[in-house]
Amino acid sequence: MVTRSKAHEHQCHISLKPTDPTEPKSMKSALQNLHWQQAMRNELHALHQNKTWSLVPQGGFSRPNSSLMVPLNALKQGVQVSHFGGGLFLSQHKYAKEILAKASMTDCKPIGTPLAQKHHLQLEGGPLVDATNYRSIVGALQYLTLTRPDLTHAVNLGTLDYGIRLLSHSSLTLYGFSYADWAGCPDTRHSTTGYCIYLGANCISWASKKQVMVSQSSAEAEYRTMASAIAELTWLTYLLRDLGLSTHSSPVLFCDNTSALHMTIADLFTKAVSKDVFHRFRSKLGVLPPPPSNLRGTDKEIF
Repeated sequence: MVTRSKAHEHQCHISLKPTDPTEPKSMKSALQNLHWQQAMRNELHALHQNKTWSLVPQGGFSRPNSSLMVPLNALKQGVQVSHFGGGLFLSQHKYAKEILAKASMTDCKPIGTPLAQKHHLQLEGGPLVDATNYRSIVGALQYLTLTRPDLTHAVNLGTLDYGIRLLSHSSLTLYGFSYADWAGCPDTRHSTTGYCIYLGANCISWASKKQVMVSQSSAEAEYRTMASAIAELTWLTYLLRDLGLSTHSSPVLFCDNTSALHMTIADLFTKAVSKDVFHRFRSKLGVLPPPPSNLRGTDKEIF
C-alpha cells in the first residue's frame, strides 16, 4: 500500500510565472497607467456600492501608523453575523464560496483529512502558475481569516459553514498564547510568529507572520514571538481602557519555552535601573557581595 506520505505527494513546490513587463511596479507608475486608473475606480465604486468599508477621520482608536478605522459592524468583507442565545456567530460562507469560484474550485470535493502540518512551500521546483492569479487568491484568503483563524489546516475539509463565536457572558480577563515555528521557511530559514489573544472566553486577536530577522535558536524565535504578543496585549489593554472597560488583573501571556521565559527575567538586568532598584533585585535573588577586605570597607568599595 502506497500512502501519500510515501509517494511524497504532500511536498508542494510552486514556481511563479514572470509577470507582465508592462505591469506597474509602484503606486506612482500605477497612477500613470490608464488601465490601472480605471481598475482602481471600478474597485472603489464596488467598495462604496457594497458598503464594504466605512472611512472615519484620522485618529480615534487606531493602531500606530494607522489612519483608517474599520469597526466590526462596518466591516462587511463577507462577514455574516447571526445571533444565538449566548452571543454572536460570525462566518464568511458566501465569501468563501466566491473565492472557490474565483479559483475554479466550486465543484471540487472536500477530503476528510486536514492539510499536513509540515507542509512547506518553496520558491522553485514545481509547475509554473499564473503569478497574478495566485497572489490574488492568497490575498483573498487573508480576509477569510477574519473568522477562520484555523484556515491553514482546515482549508480542504469542507467547512464553509464554520465560523467563530463571541459569547456575551464572559469575563474581561485578558490573556494570550504565543508560539514560534523556528526556521520554518526552507528558503530563508526565517521563523514564524504565532499568537492568539483572548478576552475571557472570546478569541479577539490572532496573528501568524514570518519574522524579519533570522533567529539562531528556538529560544530567540520564541522570545521575538513573545515580544509581538506582549505588544498586542499592551495595545488591547489601552484600547479597553479607552472604551471604559477596565480589567482587575494584569494580562497574562503563556509560553511553553522555558529558555525564552528565563530570557524575559534576565532582560530586566540589561536595562538601566537606579542603584536602589538594582540592589533590591539582587537581594531578592540572594546574590550578596563579598565581605570587605578591611574593617574600614564602605559601600562604595563594595559596589
